Amino acid sequence: MNLAGLLLKKPFYFSAFGAIMKSKFNVKNNMSAFENIIGQLNKAAKIAQIDGHVLDLLQKPQRTVEVNFPVRRDSGKTEIFHGYRVQHNNWRGPYKGGIRFHQEVDIEEIKTLALLMTLKCAVAGIPFGGGKGGVTVNPKKLSSKELERLTRGYTRAIADFIGPKKDVPAPDVYTDARIMAWLADEYSKIVGQKTLAAVTGKPLALGGSAGRDVATALGGAYILDDVLKKTGLAGKKMTVAVQGFGNAGFNIAKFLYERGHKILAVSDSASAIMATKETFDRGLDPKELHECKDRTGSVRGFPGTRNISQKYMLCCCPFDLLVPAALGGLISRDDAKKMSVKIILELANGPLKEGADSVLRERGILVVPDILANAGGVTVSYFEWLQNIKGLHWSEKKVFGELKKIMSKSFNSVWQIKEKYNTDMRTAANILALARLAVAYKKHD
Repeated sequence: MNLAGLLLKKPFYFSAFGAIMKSKFNVKNNMSAFENIIGQLNKAAKIAQIDGHVLDLLQKPQRTVEVNFPVRRDSGKTEIFHGYRVQHNNWRGPYKGGIRFHQEVDIEEIKTLALLMTLKCAVAGIPFGGGKGGVTVNPKKLSSKELERLTRGYTRAIADFIGPKKDVPAPDVYTDARIMAWLADEYSKIVGQKTLAAVTGKPLALGGSAGRDVATALGGAYILDDVLKKTGLAGKKMTVAVQGFGNAGFNIAKFLYERGHKILAVSDSASAIMATKETFDRGLDPKELHECKDRTGSVRGFPGTRNISQKYMLCCCPFDLLVPAALGGLISRDDAKKMSVKIILELANGPLKEGADSVLRERGILVVPDILANAGGVTVSYFEWLQNIKGLHWSEKKVFGELKKIMSKSFNSVWQIKEKYNTDMRTAANILALARLAVAYKKHD
């Protein structure tokens, strides 16, 4: 049965960034982020009459792995680190999801991100399930050698649970191609043969895919192109604020700038800035901003800007588009009440806290959800995995062409469902994910 038939059928059964960072995915004295997503899925399942049993099964990860492993520090001292790998669901294929190294990583965050990966892969229509991993560590306090020993130690600890047909890790917060290379090498040593497809996001010379480093941002840019066409804004030059200026934030700013949109406010982990009168008309050049951050460690003090607070950027900047590209859980219900933007493109995972979605919808602000907007990264990870499995190498042109096809197809499916049920884009994306997961469950069961 095709998707349309399935959906028609009855049930077949702040100002200081440091303070903001602490919110992460756990909302103290309130609904957790995981519970919030389950509530959103319940809403979607009810609207589209999707089998409640499927949703019941999605409320618990299939496997949760917690590991403690030793790492020798440069001083000679051995320290024990704590890590996780949550395998949420594999009905549609091997578990797939990034590994993050961050001092605030905990099981609730990883569980939430694993659920989002299950939904994201289903929305993109790629043959993966959802997983996520992480280590509770501040990587900025490790030397390069310590970071390598940490990565290899973590890999040894989770090696029995990962593999090309089982669970395929990738980069995430504070992990990169170099770390994925160490992970792939250690896993290959453990299994006794070179196994490139065990991890994605590797360097190009070690089996990585062309375009993987910009895939999340480029996929988001493709989605925005389609959003503007559907909303009658194609050709309009948007004024843009980008929250977070790491890999995804920098690259989305660059792609939007190249399309003629004006980048007028940017934040990083230390600061937030906004264009002044002198730079407002032309906008801020992301490449020059990136050079400034590389040189000084922050975008603060960039010529032609003034310093603003993170909260001011979220709530007071009267721009067309906000792109959250930092950690999750940074935008509250109260923030949503004050926002002046027209569109929010969620390049971060779970940037909105409980209640913010409904406020934004009531105010007519279009939210393009994370499981659609940032699916470019996992899509090109799938391309990398496929190339490794088949011994192929795709050109960047082919990668970008195939990415655009998948992103546009996913967007059009979500938009059709949105129009059919007269609902918001997040609910529509959740309906699409649940419908595809329900089909997979029937085959899997």
